[in-house]
Amino acid sequence: MKRVVVTGLGALTPIGNNVETFAGNLFSGVSGAVPISKFDASKFKTQFACEVKDFDPKRFIERSLIRKMDDFTQYAFVAAMEAITDAGLSDSTLAKDRVGVVIGSGIGGMKIFQSEVENYVEGGRTPRFNPFLIPKLIPDMASGLISIHYGYTGPNYATVSACATSSHAIIDAFHLIKLGKADVVITGGAESPITEVGLGGFNAMRALSTRNDDYKTASRPFDKDRDGFVMGEGAGILILEDYEHAKKRGAKIYAEMVGGGLNADAYHMTAPHPEGEGAANVMKLALDEAGVSTSEVDYINVHGTSTPLGDIAEIKAILQVFGDDAYRLNISSTKSMTGHLLGAAGAVEAIASILAIQKNLIPPTINHFTDDPDIDPKLNLTFNEAQERKVKIAVSNTFGFGGHNTSIVFKEIE
Repeated sequence: MKRVVVTGLGALTPIGNNVETFAGNLFSGVSGAVPISKFDASKFKTQFACEVKDFDPKRFIERSLIRKMDDFTQYAFVAAMEAITDAGLSDSTLAKDRVGVVIGSGIGGMKIFQSEVENYVEGGRTPRFNPFLIPKLIPDMASGLISIHYGYTGPNYATVSACATSSHAIIDAFHLIKLGKADVVITGGAESPITEVGLGGFNAMRALSTRNDDYKTASRPFDKDRDGFVMGEGAGILILEDYEHAKKRGAKIYAEMVGGGLNADAYHMTAPHPEGEGAANVMKLALDEAGVSTSEVDYINVHGTSTPLGDIAEIKAILQVFGDDAYRLNISSTKSMTGHLLGAAGAVEAIASILAIQKNLIPPTINHFTDDPDIDPKLNLTFNEAQERKVKIAVSNTFGFGGHNTSIVFKEIE
């Protein structure tokens, strides 16, 4: 069976517009939360988010192409450019029909959808729509435009599974390579949900933190006083590659992907199973495929959204799966820094997990002030400061509305 390795990384996040900056801020415990600048949020219950900062698409993308892209597609395109360059895929000898692109978005072009509906209503319901409305709206356009730009003619599609979207994309890419359908897959996710509709919708669900007076510390995974997640935006892209193909072309290798679990809670539209049954089972599936025992895992990058129900359910799942081994793990939620990037979360957190392996350093769960009495204090949740540790195997969990669960296992390359 083919081995699958990671040969390139690209990131555009609220704490860094490239992998190097992202990594520096990630391990330094920097919060990406800021007052919303994209629109006037003064009338909303939540008035802050983890925005991408100082991003000018004209530095990377031709103007004629920018006008055909919603923000989420721009984010994916720029992160993919970084990852493709990082992996050295510009080699003219690369068989482009063996290169796939699988990039997901949980929501797609919410910005263009909102603006066109507003224009329709304000214009007296005159049907004068932007000709790029549909191409800018649909979630598969990120993968489509990247393949067109580079001429990659292998498997090409998008995944959509709410907050599990980009982890599903990565696991699909993994399987495409293992099945021999592609030698290389550009994969990950992108999201740009910080709009009036996005903010208002999640506020209506009471899913978001409303800590407007202390927004920098609003994302508080596992803290007793957590009150909801902080919305984020951006993109994460990984280059997955057949190990022999990568070795033959002399590519650098960040890590090996050895397993991926997929399942469903089949419990509730938005709430996780209270005992973490789906989360526990998906970790078991990932570890089984990887051939890894619980005693071998060093780090879990948890879904950890900073919601009252979700954080407890995931901790219960970890204890179910790992038993006594849970107490020797490092566990952390990098959403405490990036916020929740929805469909892009899994890819950005996969990159964080790979960086932990590369640097033998655990990114922290920042903004911890008060222990939750429902969480075992003996668990190492890596509060507030990064911790040095040899990391050979890392697990990345991502769950989504609709009961979608994913878990990915990365391993130090041997």
